[in-house]
Parts: sequence; C-alpha cells; structure tokens
Amino acid sequence: MATVSLRQAEAIVDGTLSAARAAEAKPVVVVVLDHAGHVVAVKREDGATMFRYEIALGKAWGATAFGVSSRALAQKAQENPNFMLSLTNAANGRVLLNPGGLPIFDVSGKLLGAVGVSGDSGDRDEAFAAAGVESAQLSSTAS
Repeated sequence: MATVSLRQAEAIVDGTLSAARAAEAKPVVVVVLDHAGHVVAVKREDGATMFRYEIALGKAWGATAFGVSSRALAQKAQENPNFMLSLTNAANGRVLLNPGGLPIFDVSGKLLGAVGVSGDSGDRDEAFAAAGVESAQLSSTAS
C-alpha cells in the first residue's frame, strides 16, 4: 500500500512552516501521518502553545481516516451530529473537527496520509497545510 515517505513528510512540514512564517502566523505545530494514522514527522515552532500538538494530530487523524479535510468532517458533523459524536467516541477522541487537517494524495489519487496544523486560525492553518502539501508536489484532493 502507498504511504507518505519520510522525505515527503519532511518536505510537507518544511513547506507548511515556510508558508506560516511568510504569513507572519502565530507559532504552529505540524504533524504528518501515514495512511494508517502513524506519525511520520512533526515539528513544533518555538512559542507554540499548549495542546497544539494534540490538536494538529486530531485534525490529521480524521483527514487520514476519511480521506477528506477536517473542514469537510466539521461540515458532516453539522449535517449528522450523532454520527460524528459516535465516531469521535469510537476513535477515543482522536478526531478533531476543525479546519487545518488535509489528506495527502499522490499523483494517481492514492491516499498517502494527512497533515494537521494548529496554532493560528483554522482557515490559516488549512492554508499553510495546503501550501506544505503542494511544496512536496502532492495533492490534498483526490484526482
């Protein structure tokens, strides 16, 4: 099965941090998971506040599990809150329904894993994650 490599994960993390610094973002944490939800790479900027790692991990975990953004999961939660509450419980609280988590696909559309970012607003976290994925010449949308 295809999965995100360490080299790709490092490129995603570095691209994400580069985008965050260019935007003068608050300090962020970036987590990249493989297709099975295992951490491949993580970086925490100096000054990132408490729980940022756990939040970034939760955003990425949901994006990996469903192959959609954490924003899309939040929208699904509005449509079917009981299902998403049950899912969050079944996942031992690991799924976080807030923008900033994106799936990672290769050029053929295979899900490789996901990236989660936390530290700034959800919208900006998501934009930084997208920049990181693109910098690794991968995609955050299935082809």
